[in-house]
Amino acid sequence: MRIIFMGTPDFAVPALEALVDAGHEVAAVYSQPPRPAGRGKQLRASAVHERAAALGLEVRTPASLKSDEEKAAFAALEADIAVVAAYGLILNQAILDAPAHGCLNIHASLLPRWRGAAPIQRAILAGDAETGITIMQMERGLDTGPMLAKRLTPIADKAAGELTEELAAMGGGLIVEVLDDLIAFPPAEQNEEAATYAAKIEKAEARLDFTRKALLVERSVRAFNPIPGAFFEIGGERFKVLAADIVDEHGEPGTVIDERMAIACADRAIRPTLVQRAGKGAMPIDELLRGYPVALGTRLA
Repeated sequence: MRIIFMGTPDFAVPALEALVDAGHEVAAVYSQPPRPAGRGKQLRASAVHERAAALGLEVRTPASLKSDEEKAAFAALEADIAVVAAYGLILNQAILDAPAHGCLNIHASLLPRWRGAAPIQRAILAGDAETGITIMQMERGLDTGPMLAKRLTPIADKAAGELTEELAAMGGGLIVEVLDDLIAFPPAEQNEEAATYAAKIEKAEARLDFTRKALLVERSVRAFNPIPGAFFEIGGERFKVLAADIVDEHGEPGTVIDERMAIACADRAIRPTLVQRAGKGAMPIDELLRGYPVALGTRLA
């Protein structure tokens, strides 16, 4: 099929590669414009932009698709279908209608659960047993379109980064299956009564709240790994917690209650197992404590 691919972050790269490997003709790749990144704030192309360029594909990076010129340029590609994966721009009706078979979205949740910007993190925070990929026919509503296919995976103790990589690969495989035989995947309407919204993650949410139950604190650690990184502060210095265990110890919430830095929560405690000081690499908790001892009874901000 002649495809327009639309995506921006690392999550979308496996889908692009899968479509190319499957022999589909990628007429053009749309991605968000290069953004300032790194300490020098130099413009950096998105992960999809870089991979598409390496594959020799045409890359377009409009800041908006609202102008008549952009709509006409998109339609002129005469695509059979557009595949969208975490593109980051709203598609207007003219764009949705331009390909012969419309636009399909690779969404990282089991719709209608977790529509919106942060489905992977919200599923972890909510304690969902499973998540997955949904291939959805796009319409103007936010992730409201009819569903063509789903694939499931257990969440278990996975962090967001690990789960994102797994779902990205799963999405690439599933979109190829769907495009191989569109007739075999008839669209099914979503159950609006079962819909939930996955709001964008705010940086303030990443500050660990030890007045909550240990189970919820540990979920926050996994949901915010690697970005934005769950954290606490000691003496004004920020420490990211990249992994943690729940331990059956008790104390005043937010207080260090043993020599290996168990931190009391509302019921039990969590023990960080992998941490990162500002400007340094990640390290096991024992390594941190050798160079930065934390006294029993320390209250964490």
